[in-house]
Amino acid sequence: MSSITSEVALDLFPFLKVYKDGTLKRLAGVEVVPPGLDPETNVLSKDILILPKTGVSARIYRPNLVTEPQKLPLVVYFHGGAFCAASPASLEYHTSLNKLVADANIIALSVNYRLVPEHPLPTAYEDSWAALQWVASHKEENGNHEAWIKDYVELDEVFLTGDSSGANIAHHLALRIKESNLSYKLKIVGIGMIHPYFWGTNPIGSEVTDQFRKELVDKWWLYVCPSDKGCDDPLINPFVDGSSDLANLACDRILVIVAEKDILKDRGRLYYDRLVKSGWKGKAEFMETEGEDHVFHIFHPDCAKAKSLIQRLASFFKM
Repeated sequence: MSSITSEVALDLFPFLKVYKDGTLKRLAGVEVVPPGLDPETNVLSKDILILPKTGVSARIYRPNLVTEPQKLPLVVYFHGGAFCAASPASLEYHTSLNKLVADANIIALSVNYRLVPEHPLPTAYEDSWAALQWVASHKEENGNHEAWIKDYVELDEVFLTGDSSGANIAHHLALRIKESNLSYKLKIVGIGMIHPYFWGTNPIGSEVTDQFRKELVDKWWLYVCPSDKGCDDPLINPFVDGSSDLANLACDRILVIVAEKDILKDRGRLYYDRLVKSGWKGKAEFMETEGEDHVFHIFHPDCAKAKSLIQRLASFFKM
């Protein structure tokens, strides 16, 4: 690497570095693993192309021993990574989805939406929306159907789930469903929001005293979504003028999970509190994991608290 190339223009820790020549190096989610049978969980996975026009793919998971005519809930999963890092093939996400599918006895579709900066926002939202439309198309008799969805999924039991930026995506999709004709085709039972990535210009809670991490998260968002609205863009701040009313979320149940040491915790709590008071007709649940930080369950999947989080999600899908 030349001296010019090696000069860092922007260090977006812990996700990527941008160099002065315009190249970038991703730091998070770069270790990838192939799909297949996971011997620890006995979960089977494969990669599928779901949107040939854009090349958007997904990794689909199922218990290895599922038998027809048994039909299972479908969890459409959106990974985290601040919209600029990771994929369903990332080791940490593949491991987490295997464990979730095994515990919950579900089919999971982990969407490989395209990333910033190669594909600026709102591409990630549009890819995820198109993936939901593709899922809904399986209710039609004719079409390019995925066998695992056709054979094993109960299409009236669909959940949206994601961590961090993926939870943000799930939120926006549930609002968009309400405003579209997709609501007539696809019923979303619930949303599992793990350490949701919401933010705002004015600090709240621990953001007031933790200036270092406040500035860090500011930098993440201003990089992935440069606009005159800054950190009060409705995409990242669901409570500013121009944001949709939470009462319009198209699902019956929502589980919000936060972590005590996470700088995003107060935004997650605020989201839950506003949801409860919004007039939304569904059932809201809240879980806080003590002593842990952002997406700890992804990085430490075998710790007791990570197992507890996965079990809570599994119970949410079964209720």
